[in-house]
Parts: sequence; C-alpha cells; structure tokens
Amino acid sequence: MTRLAQVGSLVIGGGAPVVVQTMTTTDTRDVAATLAQIDRVVERGAELVRLAVPDEAAARALRELVPQAPVPLVADIQFDWRLAILSLEAGVAGLRLNPGNIREPDKVRQVAEAAGSRGVAIRVGVNAGSLDPAILTQYGRTAEALTRSALKEIAWLESVGFTNLVVSLKASEVRLTVAAVRLLAQRSDYPQHLGITEAGDLESGVVKSSVGLGILLHEGLGDTLRVSLTGPPEAEVDCAWEILRSLGLRSRGPEYISCPTCGRCQIDLPALLKDVKNRLRDLRAPLKIAVMGCVVNGPGEAREADVGVAGGRGRGALFVRGELVGHYSYEALPAALEERARHLAEAAE
Repeated sequence: MTRLAQVGSLVIGGGAPVVVQTMTTTDTRDVAATLAQIDRVVERGAELVRLAVPDEAAARALRELVPQAPVPLVADIQFDWRLAILSLEAGVAGLRLNPGNIREPDKVRQVAEAAGSRGVAIRVGVNAGSLDPAILTQYGRTAEALTRSALKEIAWLESVGFTNLVVSLKASEVRLTVAAVRLLAQRSDYPQHLGITEAGDLESGVVKSSVGLGILLHEGLGDTLRVSLTGPPEAEVDCAWEILRSLGLRSRGPEYISCPTCGRCQIDLPALLKDVKNRLRDLRAPLKIAVMGCVVNGPGEAREADVGVAGGRGRGALFVRGELVGHYSYEALPAALEERARHLAEAAE
C-alpha cells in the first residue's frame, strides 16, 4: 500500500485502480495534431497523457492544449527547469522531472514550490540511460543506483514540503527494472509508475513490457503504467489494458479468445479475428468473445464465452452464453457475431 498522489482529477496509489497512460509522438507545438492524437488515445483508454516539452514554444502551446484535453496532461521536462515553470503556468496537472539531467537542488526546489502552490503532482522519473554521473560512477548501472537517484531527488522535494509525488525507475532490461522497483518499494511508500523504457517495437516491446510489468503488477507493485513502444501510442494503450486484464486488475472492452490454428482449421481464422476486432473496436463492455477455428476446442471455448464462433468447413457455429443460436457461412459470421455482441453490450448498460 502506498500513499496517494493527486494528478488533476486522478488519484494514483493508495489502492486506487492502476492508471493507464501514454505519451504523444506529435510535435507539441502543433496544437491541432497533438489534440487529435490525445483524443485518439483517450478513445482507446488512456487516462493520463504526457507530452514532450523541449522548448518555450512547446511550453506555451500547453496553454491551448490543457483546456481542450479530455484527460489530465503531464509535461515531460528534461534539462531546463524553466520549462517546468512555464508548463505550470500553462495549467498542466503534472510534471515529469529527470534527476539525471536537472541536478541543481535550488532549481528543483523552485519547481517544487511552484508546483505545490498549484496542487500539481511531480513524477520523479529515473532512467538507467541518464543517471547522475556521480551515482553511476559509484554504483554502476544497477538497481541500487536507480533507487538512490530517486531517493536523492525525493529528499530535495521533501525539503520544501512537497510530497505529491509519483516515482518511476526504468531500464530497457526487464530484470534491472524489476529489481529497482522492488528495491524502491522497500525504501519508499510513494506510488510508482511502471514501464520498461526503450522496450522496442510492437513485437519485442510488447513481450518485454508484458513480462516485466506483469511480474511487478502480480506482486502488487505499481500504481500507473506506460507501455513504451516504438510505434503509435494507441498500441501502447491497447497493450497496457491487455496486461491489466490478464492479471484480473482492470477490464475495458472485449477480451478475445482465439486458437493458434493448425492443420484442422478450415477457415481463414486470422482474417476473421481481425474483422471482428475492427467491428467491435468501439465496444467498452468487458465481454468475452471467442473466435475459434476447429472442432476440437472450438465448441467448448465458444460456449464458455459471452459470444463465440466455432469454425468448420467454410462456415461456423455461433454461440451466445452457452447456447447454439445458428450456423452461418464464413462471410456472414463477422456481422452475426457483431450483432449479438452489441446486443449484450447494450443490455449491460
């Protein structure tokens, strides 16, 4: 159990549900493009969005972005503490500070005082790739170094009475990240933001993030997370929700059960699954949907789902909560499944 942090309208830590966040990839100075991307990731389930603030123009663009964004925004500050002050003046709900590249205690304190007077949260974000040189020299690229770097900055912030904090320790290596998060949890009760940084693309990045974040969340560690991928932020949000769903922590939208296919499959199952997912992308009800391709496990899995299909030779059987409701051609299956799923979703509202 951690203490609470307040980020705009969101509560992080203290037993609150794990918050899903992502980061925009647009040029923050391009207000229209950035707002459009924020809207897209929020539609997919992002509850908190972070934006890069590399210069004064980006900081000033926040004045337009903050009031129009549907979720709280966090300004990501690197190197220049003055950009943090400008972001606070623009009305952001949170700041992300990197102790590895903002090393002057007096400047950090000024930011903390300005954030505290506005009720803005600060995330102390420590990355293995940008550690304070003195700590790196003494401890190497280790969990101890990451933890000490975070605790050093926490002490600076606490010295001016600032405690509305979230802390993150990240590395591109799963084992180093897991070790660091565990170690910090032993030494601090501030809520933690989880992530495997620079995890990779949609293949390797999803695997590394799922393994690392899955271990920590299963142990009860972590209060908010971002899946860091070399790809669109919408994919980050989708993956985050799947990780949380797999552990029974949170659920949003349909859960899909589908077989890996084998020589017994006599329909184009990958195409069928893709079609069904595209049709139901806007659905928010936590339905279980089975798209199965053969007669071995197909009927059983389809019966256990809220809505399921079991494929045969160019056709399939459709089940709704255990009951067989009809047989359809392969071409008609997606629409039939969609109709039944939407009916259940409407009934659940």
